Amino acid sequence: MTKILIVDDDRQIAELIEVYMKNEGYDTAKASDGMEAFRMLEQSPYDLIVLDIMMPNMDGLEFCQKVRKHSSIPILMVSAKVGDMDKILGLMTGGDDYMIKPFNPLELIARVKALLRRASYQLAKEDEDVLRVGLLEIDKQSHAASVEGNAIKLTAREFEILFLLAKHRGRVFGSEEIFERVWNEPGEGSNQTVMVHISNLRDKLEAALPGETIIQTVWGVGYKIEK
Repeated sequence: MTKILIVDDDRQIAELIEVYMKNEGYDTAKASDGMEAFRMLEQSPYDLIVLDIMMPNMDGLEFCQKVRKHSSIPILMVSAKVGDMDKILGLMTGGDDYMIKPFNPLELIARVKALLRRASYQLAKEDEDVLRVGLLEIDKQSHAASVEGNAIKLTAREFEILFLLAKHRGRVFGSEEIFERVWNEPGEGSNQTVMVHISNLRDKLEAALPGETIIQTVWGVGYKIEK
């Protein structure tokens, strides 16, 4: 269930927002200032924060700066401050959206849903770029492969071959197709080149994962990653 943290020192407004969120099926928790909210974040994960700016002890801006040091959780700021500079400051501090009090409940719900959709899309995109084969993690963004945090030193070609096979697990790729996809050149006569790269890649993977065969050979056809 989606969990939303409501941070506002005005109890009535916090309870009102909570009613709106619960009506949409979201699980909620409330904090009355930034310090309390930060403690709650350390104890439990949340999917979105509805954040007031003017609060005692630790205001919304300071809280937002602190959260952004280690988290990209969506933050919807709500404030009675109506000036353009107030909104700009809130967004520059790390807020994802900004609403002025008093607000329309339907607009609040719409903005919350939009932020959750955006966060979900981004997460799905990141997941596509990080593949896992058992203990092996393959990160396309950083062009890196690792086992339990220990990096495996691969050449650019070796990494591209590994990512290709891992992304299409169970599918057999012939040498020519691997060459065409990784080298972006015609694959005719490339069997020996691909074989050498596969051999080197296997040696590195087996050193990192003793006893495991990540890349399998389908004799006369090509190579695949099965699991």
